[in-house]
Amino acid sequence: MALENKLGITNSADLAREEEKFSKKRAKELFEKDLLKDMEPGKFSSLKAIHKYLFQDVYEFAGEIRKVNIAKENFRFAPLMYLEVALKNIDNMPQNDFNQIVEKYVEMNIAHPFREGNGRSTRIWLDHVLKNEIGKVVDWGKVDKEDYLLAMERSPVRDIEIKHVLSQALTDEIDNREIYMKGIDCSYYYEGYTTYKTEEL
Repeated sequence: MALENKLGITNSADLAREEEKFSKKRAKELFEKDLLKDMEPGKFSSLKAIHKYLFQDVYEFAGEIRKVNIAKENFRFAPLMYLEVALKNIDNMPQNDFNQIVEKYVEMNIAHPFREGNGRSTRIWLDHVLKNEIGKVVDWGKVDKEDYLLAMERSPVRDIEIKHVLSQALTDEIDNREIYMKGIDCSYYYEGYTTYKTEEL
């Protein structure tokens, strides 16, 4: 059964395709219209704005804090009753260097503030923080899917692996269109979305 959506789609596979198409178009616009420039790096308000922009065509809950507890396999994300406090704490975490930024990213992933689309919106948010704080972004095309997913799975207990995986893929080409567009495709690939190429939408 598909999540409730603005498109009236009830089949999960059909929804996945449409969600990918609409949200990748919006991700492309974030770059082309330079919409991230006025967002404050590392704040939940910015992640909320990114999520709302990406998923505005598909979900009423775009940009809204989830109203249910969620889990992935055996991992339970931040319980609803503690979520708003967790997000305020994350806002206040330092982000002066690469390690601090990744630690903040890990905590935001544990929070998983939205019903759907957390990973895709949070990776854009991470790059926005890296770009503004240390003049780097992740070249996601150099990040192996299995290495990344395994490191993220372990990150709540041990973040050294995700720091290593991401540090190997840092680039100072922070405004490179090709790196951004390929990065969106990789980000979606990690989540199993591979029907469309961002640059072709």
